Order: sequence, then C-alpha cells, then structure tokens
Amino acid sequence: MRTGRVNGRSGLDARATSGSELVNVVRRAADQARRKAAAFPGSVSGDDLPWAVIEAFDADVRGHVERDRRIEEERDRVLITAVGLAETRPEEDGAAAVEAARNSLVEAIDYLEQAVLRFGIVNAAAARSGLGTPGRRVSAGP
Repeated sequence: MRTGRVNGRSGLDARATSGSELVNVVRRAADQARRKAAAFPGSVSGDDLPWAVIEAFDADVRGHVERDRRIEEERDRVLITAVGLAETRPEEDGAAAVEAARNSLVEAIDYLEQAVLRFGIVNAAAARSGLGTPGRRVSAGP
C-alpha cells in the first residue's frame, strides 16, 4: 500500500496535518537518513553506515511514538538494506550495483517514514515535549 513520491516527499506526507510538530520531526529524520545514504561512501565507514542512517530516527522519533511492530519491522529493514549498501564494493560489484543498493536503502527509508506517519501513535514523552497529543496518530496532528 505504498503511496508513491510527489516532489521528493511521500504521498502520505501530503495528507499529514502540517501543524504537527512530530510529523516535522519524522520528516527531518527521514531526510537526514536519505542524505547519509546519498553521501555513502565517503561520509561514514561501511561499519557505521547502518547506525548513521537510523541515528536521527532513533534519537528523535522512536522515543516519541508507541512501540508498533510494523514500525519496528521497517526500522529493521532500513538496517538490513544499509548493511547491503555498506557491503557493496564499486570496484568489484560495479557502480550500478552500488546505485541499486542505495536506491533500495532510500526505498526502505521511505517505507519507515510512511510507517511512522501511518501507524505511529504519539506517546506521553512526545506530549511532554510539545510534539502532539498522547494517543493520537502522528499524522493526525497535535
């Protein structure tokens, strides 16, 4: 049930309430992850790439939504595809293989972003931080 991308953003973003601070945090974390994927290799080592890609998500998003199996599965998918990119060697596998692995990682990041927006429930920690109303969907706004 992928929504596709419009103007560099997932289609689900357009439906999200623009006033929700947590929606903005989710978008920023996903954008940071995409930038890290685009800059590899060079910006971080292969061993550090998986953790660098999900760093903002773990720091800024994960602790502000209720645990949800679907979100955790998409987070795991990002880690797995980041390892795949990190293990791809341009000199052995070719530039096309690296680009395909990078595209897979960006797609996994998109799915994680969409999963949080679609299934995420604002928790009490987010409410204390002024990021929304506890118990409401992330995409429903504060």
